[in-house]
Amino acid sequence: MPPSIDSLDLPPFKPRFPWWGPDLQTIAILLTGRASDLAPHTSERMAFPMADRTGDILLGMLDKPAEPAEQRPLVLLIHGLTGSEDSPYMLNAARYLLDSGYCVLRLNMRGSGPSRPYCREHYHLGRTADFRRVLAQLPEDLTANGVVAVGYSLGGAMLLKYLGEEGSFSPLLGAATICAPIDLIRTCKHMSRARNWLYQAYLLNDMKAEALAPGALTSPEEREIIRAARSVREYDDRFISPRYGFRGAEDYYELCSPLAFMPEIRVPTMVIASCDDPWIPVEYYREFNWADNPSLVPLMPPAGGHIGFHAHDSTRPWCDLAVEKFIDRLATIEA
Repeated sequence: MPPSIDSLDLPPFKPRFPWWGPDLQTIAILLTGRASDLAPHTSERMAFPMADRTGDILLGMLDKPAEPAEQRPLVLLIHGLTGSEDSPYMLNAARYLLDSGYCVLRLNMRGSGPSRPYCREHYHLGRTADFRRVLAQLPEDLTANGVVAVGYSLGGAMLLKYLGEEGSFSPLLGAATICAPIDLIRTCKHMSRARNWLYQAYLLNDMKAEALAPGALTSPEEREIIRAARSVREYDDRFISPRYGFRGAEDYYELCSPLAFMPEIRVPTMVIASCDDPWIPVEYYREFNWADNPSLVPLMPPAGGHIGFHAHDSTRPWCDLAVEKFIDRLATIEA
């Protein structure tokens, strides 16, 4: 059984000036810089060959604390759409976990960030097999105290799908997700609203750049489709779906939405959603019957934007504090 929210003794989330409102909370992380220098902690490159005969290799960055703490699990961080090991939220989370003595692995999904030159194929939400392959290749000295996975946004959605597929057979000690789109069809429609045009343009531009970057295997026709896409849905419908065996965007979204898999999760999992997330309406979370699955621990603060959570009483994102407290309790229970 996972620890209760009350047992974590979390302070209530209150936004920090001047990051008031969902949009400022969302974009603040891009405006305030990132902790790119993790010294005095050390980092080393890891490579994970895929088993699907593509020759693709996923890369990760293993960060080791200067002062390791005993009985701490490895924390595996999974980025969101168009993110990478160097995304600000990944680096910030790594810094605070390292300071607490945790080893951290920042994983780049297929074709993302540093993995792009070593991958011909492309990332999509259905690639839970990639995550399984990574877990299977982790050396025993890193996993002796267990592994906890933390997924941000689309990385969180992939993680929830994986956990539901595995049920009680997952090797993970625990998991946490932050602002994951659990209903892909409705999230896509929500992102297509006029108020979100800038967000969608930002994401689509990065998706195109990633899909067309050196290393990616695409036909001339696919490259034209990618360049011509005018929305995330059109990109998924005309490129991702036919490329990877889906009948279209609706089919892709329906088959991969975490909502269909969450009832089967048996690993203690904290699920964080902001009530004012401009990308993912909290109603999708409120409609889920959490009482039916005691392995899931929902946490829905009144504000925070999309992976923002810039709190008034700390420079540390509040969601990272919640995740670390959750992991600490898991490690205590396991011990």
